[in-house]
Amino acid sequence: MSRPYRLNRMFSAQGKCFDVAIDHGFFNEYTFLQGIENMEKAVAAIVDAGPDCIQLSVGQARWLQSIPGKTKPGLVLRADAANVYGAELPRYLFSETIGRTIEQAVRLDAVAVCVNLLLLPGQPELHHQCVRNISALKTEAEKYGMPLMVEPLVMLPNEAKGGYMVDGDIRKIMPLVRQAVELGADVIKADPCDDVTEYHRVIEVASGIPVLVRGGGRASDEEIVHRTVELMKQGASGIVYGRNIVQHPRPAAMTRALMAIVHDGATAEQALAVLKGDAL
Repeated sequence: MSRPYRLNRMFSAQGKCFDVAIDHGFFNEYTFLQGIENMEKAVAAIVDAGPDCIQLSVGQARWLQSIPGKTKPGLVLRADAANVYGAELPRYLFSETIGRTIEQAVRLDAVAVCVNLLLLPGQPELHHQCVRNISALKTEAEKYGMPLMVEPLVMLPNEAKGGYMVDGDIRKIMPLVRQAVELGADVIKADPCDDVTEYHRVIEVASGIPVLVRGGGRASDEEIVHRTVELMKQGASGIVYGRNIVQHPRPAAMTRALMAIVHDGATAEQALAVLKGDAL
């Protein structure tokens, strides 16, 4: 089966991965375009910094896969587009997978596909749709040996903070992560909890499936670096950060600093020194 082979391209020999998400344009939100207006330039800058993977949509994967050479990051293909990220929720919510997802992932030489498992207050139909999406993709993914990354995402009520805000309640994150594992996830892409020193509980409930932690909204350099160090100590297999990379003044430098944490066990002080050194 080729699934482990693709995972070998995604993870280091030590089982670590840093995936930079640049698929935000898929979601039809103006603010998500900051830093990725020019996709060719954005992808080239991240490729130059050398993360393990870059997460892209089917329409933008060409910017990565057309780059020649053998050492570029692996492609994680975003499998679905959703309309749940705005300040006001629309009348009808969806998370729709692209047609023939796994075949397209194979054609684009992806190392994995990423699909939502959304849990919004008062929106059980949306959650049901996500469960159906994952179940259908799992069958095809097994057939083609394509790793399935599931993104359990617990969100606050939209009126609480004005759209796309993570609910960091570990009591909600844990069961949703476990549901993703039960549905057949090969990799989990999950939110951090409010107290990241408790994140070992999320790792435990994932039952041996590697957990990559999402970056969420834009944070200061110090906050994102210290949080990443603690998450790795708690047993995370890596990170999937987007806006904290592409909206940073120096995306490549931040990528290198975070790679030092994920792969070299750098402390927060060492990672911040890498970031500072890149500025010189």
